[in-house]
Amino acid sequence: MTRTALLCSASALMFCAAGTTLAAERARPATHLRGEVHRVIAAVPGAVTLYDQNSDDNGMPIISSNFTDEFDEFDSYGSDDFIVPPGHKWTIKQVEVTGTFSTAGDNGPAESEKVLFYKDSGGLPGKLVAKCDTIEGKDNQGSFAIKLPNSCKVKLKGGQKYWVSVVANINFSCCGEWEWETRNTENGNPAAWENPNGGFGSCRDWDAMTSCIGSYGEGPDFMFALKGEDIVKE
Repeated sequence: MTRTALLCSASALMFCAAGTTLAAERARPATHLRGEVHRVIAAVPGAVTLYDQNSDDNGMPIISSNFTDEFDEFDSYGSDDFIVPPGHKWTIKQVEVTGTFSTAGDNGPAESEKVLFYKDSGGLPGKLVAKCDTIEGKDNQGSFAIKLPNSCKVKLKGGQKYWVSVVANINFSCCGEWEWETRNTENGNPAAWENPNGGFGSCRDWDAMTSCIGSYGEGPDFMFALKGEDIVKE
């Protein structure tokens, strides 16, 4: 992986802008040791917690951003897996993630978020199951409680593994980037990451996040929780 620095300093993040022009070099995907994070928890009427690994913060978040200005080549997606227990059927109504805004002092906000669900394919995200785009979740300094709209139904079958991806739609020029907090504990497969347009020179397709990013002290998984309806088959 190319790690040529687009960094203003070792503690800065992936881009180093000169005026409004991005330096014409590659960057490594952003990792940044953060201090305090702000988890957000929001009640959804009639919803229960279906899955929760929104804990054990590692302190090293990873970029998962869809840039709405001219930096599409650096669009990147993080994803993590979970299993719906056999005999259950889940309807996902809300996704909660812990994250942060960062890059050279820019602190958001995001314009909106997108949430995607995939089937598992050999321990990585496979076929797209659902895509819920341009959702304005409840934001607590980069941690989101994202209520899925009725127009985006996410119904998942029991006994199967799925992957969830959360991406912030954000204008880098004004607001930096969004980074998803990693955790120390690994559940299931390691988290995955991709940079489809190749700006980072690594992982145009899904691969293990730590392999794509390199070793910067990040944890193996992302922090997230799922809420919704759980139907148990008799």
